[in-house]
Amino acid sequence: MQTRPVYIAGGARIPFVKSMTHYKHLSTQTLMTAALQALVNKMQLTGKIVGDVGLGAIMNSSVNWNLARECVLGTTLDPHTPAFTLQRACGTSLETTLQIALKIANEQIDCGIAGGVDTNSDLPMMLQRSLALKLLDLHQQKKFWSKLKIVASLKFADFKPQLPAVVEPRTHLSMGEHCEKMVKEWQISQQVQDELALQSHLHSAKAYFEGFYNDLVFEYQGLKQDTLVRSDTTLEKLARLKPAFDFSGKGTLTAGNSSPLTDGAAAVFLVSKELAQQAGYPLLARFVDAQVSAVDFVEGEGLLMAPTIAVSELLKRNHLTLQDFDFYEIHEAFAGQVLSTLKAWESQEYCQRVLNRDKPLGTIDRSKLNVKGGSVALGHPFAATGARIVASLAKILHENGRGRGLISICTGGGMGVAAILEAVPR
Repeated sequence: MQTRPVYIAGGARIPFVKSMTHYKHLSTQTLMTAALQALVNKMQLTGKIVGDVGLGAIMNSSVNWNLARECVLGTTLDPHTPAFTLQRACGTSLETTLQIALKIANEQIDCGIAGGVDTNSDLPMMLQRSLALKLLDLHQQKKFWSKLKIVASLKFADFKPQLPAVVEPRTHLSMGEHCEKMVKEWQISQQVQDELALQSHLHSAKAYFEGFYNDLVFEYQGLKQDTLVRSDTTLEKLARLKPAFDFSGKGTLTAGNSSPLTDGAAAVFLVSKELAQQAGYPLLARFVDAQVSAVDFVEGEGLLMAPTIAVSELLKRNHLTLQDFDFYEIHEAFAGQVLSTLKAWESQEYCQRVLNRDKPLGTIDRSKLNVKGGSVALGHPFAATGARIVASLAKILHENGRGRGLISICTGGGMGVAAILEAVPR
């Protein structure tokens, strides 16, 4: 297969909101279709066939088995546009971006859309397994008395619905509980977590004030911006919040330094240089490379530490150091996760034992970290975060006129996704 450069031409998303609020009665498909249509309008794609569309969701229902294709059919894209649905936990829409980029790089398509959506306000409710089996048996029985016997066997417990939870099936611990283990291992205090959370809110508020998000976040349901950004928060306010996961008196993760449960959707448009020149699409940034990784969290490795490995391998392959970047976008699932990652890269012992390196990756310039805000402030609709970050970083690089950006996203299941973007010289 041949390879060629791939570029980010633009991105769009709807405002991110706290779950069970503004989008309470809207479906997962409705939110994704809205973000996709916003991108179609922005890039003037109405009536056009796009090479492929990759979308995904984590909290998804079996009813949405063909989510991406249904969303495409709900927009003004030419209905001959194909689509596929993918899921890689919180790295979903960075993974869809990678898959679309690979198709363009290998000259299978000339353009494509990647995105993701999640809403805790449209949780799929499942039947108890016991009830499902009895209903299946009931359907198969032919005789009245056999059916009656099954009906008589039903219990109240059979009707208790099963709600999805962000809990690891193999450890029965939530991400927050796992992250509490990580911050204890790396000796990260609540104060430093709160300091990072404060910067996330201040950077987000400043970006909105300066108009950075004007052409990235599109009005939807009467909202023009994310509802989770708190420009008036302080370290004092954050310090007063109680632990959200560890109630033993030693917990340091709070609602203030953790990303909130969020509803939202985002999408990005990727193109080849040839098509961009032909159709007049802007080239904001080049999608250079990406890497995925995983850790054995079941045996004690930090659940959210896999990005340390993904970034290390990405740097090796591209002959770069951790300091060779002008901007860092590290997903703030929890402020503690970001700080654990940074400490791991600074650790001689960790880099030797886990990353197979002779020396630590070192420190980064923290003034270059999440400069337009992060997930703690903007929100984290699980599968939408990757596309949100790609679109923002591409614009940051374009406005800067030069430079290179690093993306790092941790995910459930002990995985990580990392990517490199470069500015296109103007």
